[in-house]
Amino acid sequence: MRKTQITIDVELDENHIPEVMTWNAQDGGVEKEETKAVMISVWDEKASEALRIDLWTKDMPVDQMKMFMHQIFVSMGNTYQRATGEDDVAAWIEQMAEEFAIKSAIKM
Repeated sequence: MRKTQITIDVELDENHIPEVMTWNAQDGGVEKEETKAVMISVWDEKASEALRIDLWTKDMPVDQMKMFMHQIFVSMGNTYQRATGEDDVAAWIEQMAEEFAIKSAIKM
């Protein structure tokens, strides 16, 4: 069996707030790439629940966080469609993402 690794390094300030984050992906050719936000979800099969890690640096601009969230919503719809084949639910998720974009003022 082949293994690969994705890592995230987080530098914290004196109050334990993320100040600098970098990520590495061996197979993707990514090494110490700086990022302002990370969201990771994993499925706990035993508890039947999603576990999450949501981190962002203290200097992440709010407008970029809004765009980040919008893009996550759009990708969730795409992932849902690929995983389930349920086009109607995927379209609803995409519609919700567009409504979010309007309400958060990243789209008019």
